Amino acid sequence: MTRALIADDEPLLRERLRSLLARLWPELAIVAEARNGREAIELFDEHRPEVVFLDVHMPGVNGIEAARALARRTQIVFVTAYEQYALQAFEHGAIDYLVKPFEEARLAETVSRLRDRLARPEPPAAALESVLDGLAAELQRRAGVPAAAHLQWIKASVGTSVRLIPVEQVIYLKSDEKYTLVVWEGGEALIRKTIRELADELDPARFAQVHRSVIVNLHQVAQVDRGLNETAELRLKGRTEMLPVSRSYLHLFRQM
Repeated sequence: MTRALIADDEPLLRERLRSLLARLWPELAIVAEARNGREAIELFDEHRPEVVFLDVHMPGVNGIEAARALARRTQIVFVTAYEQYALQAFEHGAIDYLVKPFEEARLAETVSRLRDRLARPEPPAAALESVLDGLAAELQRRAGVPAAAHLQWIKASVGTSVRLIPVEQVIYLKSDEKYTLVVWEGGEALIRKTIRELADELDPARFAQVHRSVIVNLHQVAQVDRGLNETAELRLKGRTEMLPVSRSYLHLFRQM
């Protein structure tokens, strides 16, 4: 049985898509539903579905960023209001798409194409990255508002005092049960903010989540050591510990 994941922040759209798929593709099992791109990546790692339906515009990690992590391991269908770049993606054979509000007949075409692709797996289209770049640019243009200010300071308790840690001094952050360990140039401290919350607040040009429990300052990465099963470890400048990179985040270091 083919498995699928639906990622969309609109519950009604998830429900409609699930209902139509049940009628058009009875053999398809919807194994998980995600409300944003971060959940989509985590649930993909848990269930490994053959098909992922991704809304482009979701809070936090959007569908485009999630697609960069998943595209080489599954069939992706974008659910989008941006027909221009969706059409470009389809013409290149990189991904399929549904333009909101989608109709049952259009979804039937997508189902037919997905069945054909799954019956004869093909390598990912070379144009996929450029298509995703185009979608990302269009998403930013249509937003029409400045990006929210990124986190500048992290407040942490150090001994009996409260320390304001400049984010540029942070080396990495690591989940520690109910807390997050902040490692910075001046030491270490625990804070009550989760990795998920921090990932949405930090500047993505400087910080990247590389594992479900680790965020690293990219300026502190000295070397990437590739491992087995498409994993890796990061060597940090002037430090001895290694940080894990899970399969879903390895695409961040393809050019390194």
